[in-house]
Amino acid sequence: MLDRSEAESLLYRVASAALSYYPDKPTLEPGYTIDEDIDWCLRPLSHLPAHHLQTLRARIADIITDPTAQRQAFVRDVNALITH
Repeated sequence: MLDRSEAESLLYRVASAALSYYPDKPTLEPGYTIDEDIDWCLRPLSHLPAHHLQTLRARIADIITDPTAQRQAFVRDVNALITH
């Protein structure tokens, strides 16, 4: 479903978005929305079917906004999507 470079790009982008997010960001940065970060994270995967993208959107939103989110499980799940 994904090649290695797509998976690595997704993981890099999600990590970057999570590291730059803080709870007051939508208030302190006018015009910011979590959706713009999620869209950026998913850009390398635009070829995936819509139902896969929707599932990833929800998980990415959790990972960005919740520091206790199961990040290792997300990494494992993304790596499982790599086609060899």
